[in-house]
Amino acid sequence: MEIDITDFVKNEDPCEFSASQAELGRNAGEITWGNAVNQASYTDWITAENRDEFEAWVKEFGAWDEDHIKGWSLDECNALVIQYVSGDLRELNSLCPSSKDEFGISWKKAEFLSHRGTISGNVYKGDDGRIYFYLGN
Repeated sequence: MEIDITDFVKNEDPCEFSASQAELGRNAGEITWGNAVNQASYTDWITAENRDEFEAWVKEFGAWDEDHIKGWSLDECNALVIQYVSGDLRELNSLCPSSKDEFGISWKKAEFLSHRGTISGNVYKGDDGRIYFYLGN
């Protein structure tokens, strides 16, 4: 499933939703999760209509059982995706910076690193100029 994250990329700082203890201290996980849950109320990436695709994706992680996943609210589902998107954006900003692209990312380098297996390649620029996150296996 492709999620259009263009507005998020333009308007949000991924460091608010994905950061280490070295950056934010011992409560980094709590801080970034709280920020993601708050942001999720403005995000409709995961809806009742596509929740099954989300659940199939997250089930593959092996971290949660099916009953646990089904118990999450849509805001919690969106918060988790916000954290994944943010982590991938931080990785792109670090490994593929570009002053020539409006989003600050060298998409050519990102594609190269994705093919090498260095990065996931889940965040990409579409032919329409918008930014997408691929949620799937």
